[in-house]
Amino acid sequence: MSTIKMSEELNPNRRRFLRNATLAFAAADLATIGSANTQSSKAAVVPPIKPGTNTSFAAVKQINAGLLNVGYAEAGPADGPAVVLLHGWPYDIYSFVDVAPLLAAAGYRVIVPYLRGYGTTRFLSSDTMRNAQQSAVALDIVALMDALKIQTATVAGFDWGARTADVMATLWPERCKAIVSVGGYLISSPAGNQTPLPPEPAFLFWYQYYFATPVGKAGYAKYLDQFNKFIWRQASPKWNFDDATYARTAASFNNPDHVDIVMHDYRWRLGLADGERKYNDLEKRLAALPPVTVPTITMEGDANGAIHAPSAAYRNRFSGKYEYRLITGGVGHNLPQEAPQAFAQAVADVEGYSRRQSA
Repeated sequence: MSTIKMSEELNPNRRRFLRNATLAFAAADLATIGSANTQSSKAAVVPPIKPGTNTSFAAVKQINAGLLNVGYAEAGPADGPAVVLLHGWPYDIYSFVDVAPLLAAAGYRVIVPYLRGYGTTRFLSSDTMRNAQQSAVALDIVALMDALKIQTATVAGFDWGARTADVMATLWPERCKAIVSVGGYLISSPAGNQTPLPPEPAFLFWYQYYFATPVGKAGYAKYLDQFNKFIWRQASPKWNFDDATYARTAASFNNPDHVDIVMHDYRWRLGLADGERKYNDLEKRLAALPPVTVPTITMEGDANGAIHAPSAAYRNRFSGKYEYRLITGGVGHNLPQEAPQAFAQAVADVEGYSRRQSA
């Protein structure tokens, strides 16, 4: 069972890497982090659950929203406080298969969408650019909330999903009651990503450089299953997932737009692919790295094999009520699936912060 450790202590064999990663990621001014306020008297207490207890959602629904027909799972009462859970690459809604029922049982209306390029989500028009800019993906979620008549929600995610939560909280804070962001502040820009990384962090980004080439795109398409399973093992080296667990998610990579979306995401980040002009104003705002003002809990697993910044590097990016949680017990990059109780508790706690703040 994973536990929550409120400290900045790291495993000894990871210190050297994070020291180097800090060189690449640290902000100009680093904050001194005080003790986190972990009290939330109104938050639901989420019971323990063994990861992998659940293996399916009740049903996947479809709805037209913005540029997409979005596939999504829903759980909990229709009149409960809304929570939107967002996955990343190479993952899908099954990262939340244990989280969703925990939150639903606590009274939340839980929405878990497939992002563009995954699962049953489809573009409504063949003419729409297969674009994975951070602002475009975030607008998908705003459009989904509009379609579901959800005015405000707590938004929680990891990887691409955490980045999307950060983007929504900075561009449309009126739509985000609070966020949970695994990995911290993940907003970036092509210009900001031009600084070369030291060798060790660059090594962990090998797939981005591979994707920058035509052979990389062809290789990803040809070896899709092996490729993404390899990423799972690299990113979560202590997670002993079985073939059935991987297969449930791998089915979502058969989306006809998946390869194009993944390639565009990583090429755009490096300035190797153009975005769309209609997002220029939003991306200009994001390039300034605006602060997140809504209540936030950031999280990290103590065995995350994916590149990530130390929490001190992004602390100053959050100006509202804030807490950092280190989840111990060998938890890797796919934190919601590896430590569902800890993730669900963070969602309940941060939603409680927002209620107390608005009271």
